[in-house]
Amino acid sequence: MIAIDGPAASGKSTVARKLAKRLGFSYVNSGALYRGIAWLANEHDIPAADPVAVYDQVRRSILDFHLQGKELVFFIDGVNPDSELRHEKVNRTVSAISAIVEVREFLVAHLREFQTWDNLVMEGRDIGSIVFPDTQYKFYIDASLEVRAQRRAVQGQHDDLFFRDKADSSRRASPLTIAEDAHVIDSSSLTIDGVVGEIVGRLKMKRLAEALRLD
Repeated sequence: MIAIDGPAASGKSTVARKLAKRLGFSYVNSGALYRGIAWLANEHDIPAADPVAVYDQVRRSILDFHLQGKELVFFIDGVNPDSELRHEKVNRTVSAISAIVEVREFLVAHLREFQTWDNLVMEGRDIGSIVFPDTQYKFYIDASLEVRAQRRAVQGQHDDLFFRDKADSSRRASPLTIAEDAHVIDSSSLTIDGVVGEIVGRLKMKRLAEALRLD
């Protein structure tokens, strides 16, 4: 299990996906699950400010998770919401949804089950600190607020990253934090390949890469 955490638009998703492919691991984007719950709440016109109603809807819904092409795919009540997960309405509500304690506990339990499926690279905001605190392989990908805002704009998104950082870092349940034993990488001036290369270098130091016969 390789845990990759970091704030929004730090590059962690792209890095994690590319690292998983290089290692032959499966890739799990934990943030997509929280976005899926935000999408579900929006579909049922449930305000994120009503945590009881949100969690009641989650409990009534059928969530189906499986690996497809070495990547996590999920359905909610038979619908794959992937194409909707980056819409503005989801962007506006996902931080509030992610702060709901019951939602986090529900999804963390599933995230831990995925470990039995395959070797994983999992990325999010609390993977190394909360979901898999015992893994030896923890990385925290960061970047300056300006660089992250530029990356978001290139993606066609304009959510308030300062607000998102504050909300993610100050929430009561599993706040965004750097695990004490995580290796921090500032991706502001690095390419994706540069970040992946640094992670692979650290994995070699921990002898994981040698075990995988990774050059």
